[in-house]
Amino acid sequence: MAFWNELLASTTADAETQFDRLKNRLFGRLDASKPYRIIYYRGFGSPTAVWLTGRVLRQRDLSTPSDRDTFWQNLLATYQRFGSREVPGVTVRIEAFGQAYTAITDGDGYFQVTVNPPNDLPPGRAWFPVRYSLDGIEQPATELNEEHGPVVKEGHLMISPPYSQFGVISDIDDTVLVTDATNLIQTAKLTFLGNAYTRLPFAGIAAFYRALQSGPVTTLFNPIYFVSSSPWNLYDLLVDFFRIQGIPKGPILLRDLDLSAKLLSSQGHHTHKLAMIRKVLDVNPQLPFVLIGDSGQQDPEIYSQVVRENPGRILAVYIRDVTPEQRDESVRELIRTTQAQKVPMLLVADTVEAAEHAASLGLIDPDTIPEIRADRRADEAS
Repeated sequence: MAFWNELLASTTADAETQFDRLKNRLFGRLDASKPYRIIYYRGFGSPTAVWLTGRVLRQRDLSTPSDRDTFWQNLLATYQRFGSREVPGVTVRIEAFGQAYTAITDGDGYFQVTVNPPNDLPPGRAWFPVRYSLDGIEQPATELNEEHGPVVKEGHLMISPPYSQFGVISDIDDTVLVTDATNLIQTAKLTFLGNAYTRLPFAGIAAFYRALQSGPVTTLFNPIYFVSSSPWNLYDLLVDFFRIQGIPKGPILLRDLDLSAKLLSSQGHHTHKLAMIRKVLDVNPQLPFVLIGDSGQQDPEIYSQVVRENPGRILAVYIRDVTPEQRDESVRELIRTTQAQKVPMLLVADTVEAAEHAASLGLIDPDTIPEIRADRRADEAS
């Protein structure tokens, strides 16, 4: 089996390389009039190191989503997200904390860099500005492009304040928004034919996450990180969705979409999410964490491993029950092994159940429970 897996991975990687070369030849001239886009992904880190990443594409601006958008408008937006052209081998200049750094985009247009903040960061601040620009590149001067000039993007990065009590790491699909990830056809329909307004949150999730961010004392700021195996192409949709639903802002960690057999497999899902969770834990060595996911894929298995690897750092694990009883039994076995390490892992029916337990542990203010219940009712009614 290992031989065939390796052969499939090699074959798909070669096919992807050949496809990229053909695409470059066919569409290189057509891209000449398209503007450059720096897509930045919210950076995050600690007072000692910050991780910044993004992508450079040739892409026209996506239209702002609306609750009146038609089937065809949503389909066109999806095509633009996945049909954009990456720009490899260009230099990205990153300015943060009064310092300048550079990074080179890889073959898929991605770049990343680690920066070192100064020692005198304001103690009461979590978000800091960052500026991205392309060295030696200007927007093409064409009738279709009114943006001639330097290619620049303003963004923000997050550093956990020293007074944060804990952090939150949350899955997205079937944890924050309804995806039905175990049903490929339904997932594709929701992803490709909807927009940020048509996607539905799990009832009460926005109020619960606001309560977690505030903690038991509303003057706190507890950082929230969102980790998913969805492709980076959906980043703008998720940012809009969180904004529309009132879900607290935080770094969103997705993954590259390629044809690798490893990444397309369930093992690839496990490997990616575990790597991102480890990165979040590594840059916040002073913080314990709350983990939130669902039973539909591998969150219970991944979170159980995180608990084993990080004794004393995980305060609680909440797993939303979205699967039949047969799957629930295997989740309950993981719950028993996790609780043996003195970490509560709960399989919960809804957001309120998780919130009530979080309040009992002193993670959120009990006075937020009525708001979370009201938010759940409003979401269910919509």
